[in-house]
Amino acid sequence: MTRPAPRVIVVLGYSDGGRGEMHPIGAARLARAAEVATENDVVVLSGWARVSGTRSEAELMAAAWRGRSCELVVDPDARTTVGNATNALNDIRRVGAREIIVVTSRWHAPRARAAFRLLLRGRHIRVRAAFPAESRNVRASLREVPLWGLLPAQLWQARKPRETG
Repeated sequence: MTRPAPRVIVVLGYSDGGRGEMHPIGAARLARAAEVATENDVVVLSGWARVSGTRSEAELMAAAWRGRSCELVVDPDARTTVGNATNALNDIRRVGAREIIVVTSRWHAPRARAAFRLLLRGRHIRVRAAFPAESRNVRASLREVPLWGLLPAQLWQARKPRETG
């Protein structure tokens, strides 16, 4: 019997404002990822360090990870939701994943899921979102509204061939 392709679980970091500590929102996302992850999953922890010389969101999550996985990938370079998705593409392709679970906050899940779906368009990969149990956050949801307008430009930029120099 052949083993199914692993899922890729991408955990999106949340900035602590550069203090070098995991923000409670990021910690809740990491805990949710640990709940849904299995020993067959590849888990990608994604997020940058706002302040030079501090640990990235991804590194902070890696130090706190207590979940199961067949592989843990640390992506300390992603600065945006589209950056998270773009950087995860190599891992998604490498393992032949047929399902992606984006772990983020409830208020961020629609835009994060859209970014992944648009970048993976035509690849027949299922994209779902998981988020911690949390009450609706109207303020955070309203902050998302203008960011939807940036999504097309960010996706266009992500698809451009990268210059090497």
